[in-house]
Amino acid sequence: MKQTVIGVVAWLIYRLLSFTWRITWQEPPCMREALERRRPFIVAHWHGDELALLHVVKRYRLATLTSPSKDGRIMGTLLRLLGARVSVGSSSRGGAAGLKGLIRLVRAGHNCSFAVDGPRGPIYKLKPGVLEASRLLDCPIYYASITCDRAYHLHHSWNRAFLPKPFARLTIEWRGPMQALTRAEDPRDPLVMGRLEHLMLQAKREARVPGQQAVPVPEHTAP
Repeated sequence: MKQTVIGVVAWLIYRLLSFTWRITWQEPPCMREALERRRPFIVAHWHGDELALLHVVKRYRLATLTSPSKDGRIMGTLLRLLGARVSVGSSSRGGAAGLKGLIRLVRAGHNCSFAVDGPRGPIYKLKPGVLEASRLLDCPIYYASITCDRAYHLHHSWNRAFLPKPFARLTIEWRGPMQALTRAEDPRDPLVMGRLEHLMLQAKREARVPGQQAVPVPEHTAP
């Protein structure tokens, strides 16, 4: 009950704040066409970018995974109020059931979203769930690059999260797609994981958020 109340309060604050943001969208033509024709796709982002992206759930008809933890229940309440569909599970608890629930939601007409280094990190290290979903659903993956001109930074959080300030200017650019994995590809193959991780690190490095540390692209993740 307590987590639900906190989630409702967080939703009210977030809605008021996000109404003030001035947002520019950059979407590949194939992504816009998929939206119009209701062809499913996956959007991927780093966990630290999540607060800048929560408001996109209705625009993209998103379903996502949330953790069964206390923080996960708060986030689940917030996401539902914003218009998302939620499946509960994580890499450490209920992961298989959560992924199955997410797949059911996509087959029912939603697109899905993955914070690929969540829920506990390590930061900027991709986990295979997004690739497993891509293979099972035959869905391409788009990944985010976010530019923000002013933001609050959660410096003590493991994911280096940021929240755009009132009246911030945001550019949300979706890149890709990385095509769906084939049945013959292994989502846990380091080369397959490294390909998407490298693309997402490159997009993050090119994003501009004042006060946020630069993100290196390790050589070993190159595709």
